[in-house]
Amino acid sequence: MTEKALRLGTRRSKLAMAQSGHVAQDVRRVTGRDVELVEITTYGDTSREHLAQIGGTGVFVTALRDALLRGEIDFAVHSLKDLPTAQPDDLVLAAVPPREDPRDVLVARDGLTFTQLAAQSPAGVPRIGTGSPRRMAQLNAYARAHGMEIETVPIRGNVDTRIGYVRSGELDAVVLAAAGLKRIGRIDEVTDFLSVDTVLPAPGQGALAVECAADNAALAAALAELDDPFTRAAVTAERSLLAALEAGCSAPVGALADLLADGQIVKEMRLRGVVGTTDGSTLVQLSTTGPVPETHDQAVALGRELATEMLAKGAAGLMGERAL
Repeated sequence: MTEKALRLGTRRSKLAMAQSGHVAQDVRRVTGRDVELVEITTYGDTSREHLAQIGGTGVFVTALRDALLRGEIDFAVHSLKDLPTAQPDDLVLAAVPPREDPRDVLVARDGLTFTQLAAQSPAGVPRIGTGSPRRMAQLNAYARAHGMEIETVPIRGNVDTRIGYVRSGELDAVVLAAAGLKRIGRIDEVTDFLSVDTVLPAPGQGALAVECAADNAALAAALAELDDPFTRAAVTAERSLLAALEAGCSAPVGALADLLADGQIVKEMRLRGVVGTTDGSTLVQLSTTGPVPETHDQAVALGRELATEMLAKGAAGLMGERAL
């Protein structure tokens, strides 16, 4: 008798469907079972308010998790950066697949880069759209430091909507995640890849989270075959930093853990973090380096260590949203 298809819960957006489709293919390969996508609408999809106003944390996740707990789906795929940092006891993060490019990118008019845009706007100050306080803080700080003048404009919407602001001439550019554009086949529209030395990504950006019920041990074990230990260690350190700062996922916090290698041998992990005011007038940006974490607790400790240093430098006073 053929086993029933596994039900994969996903948001309805083009990006969510694309990344869930990739995971579905991998799950079919490792389990030998068919996988069907179950589209679920989340609060974050229906609200027209900016994420900072509706409290960012969990708005794209809660409906999927509720469906898991009701048994309406067997597992869910999330953009990992959308996950609250506290993991519920009745759900398990079964897999964190290999990470896509974590960088932010610019889609600008006339094929311009960020520095070209600031120098060439015919209307004076270039208008750059983003819904992220984190991006606003770092772009404005970079502009200040380099004698450039920009205006960051809060926007919401899917990729089509955001890029549409540029195509219509309403904005000079928008900032998006490289990973999302790659997954939907639109990376060729990027006019500038923003260096992580200029803009640190959101904690977990570019990574996916595959979640299932904690009591479904057989499925959790099968999904675990998709896990990438280096990606999991990196995002665990980044999310530990976020949690220790007591910040929500829409707070102006950037973090990136990367591996430092000597030739082909991975030696250490470096974790960088930043918190800033959205006008870019004040940033707290620090980094720490340590052995590559071999356990969850070691990755968590790396994040907490850097958060403690950042709080000592005044990071707490720069965050508009604090977790409850």
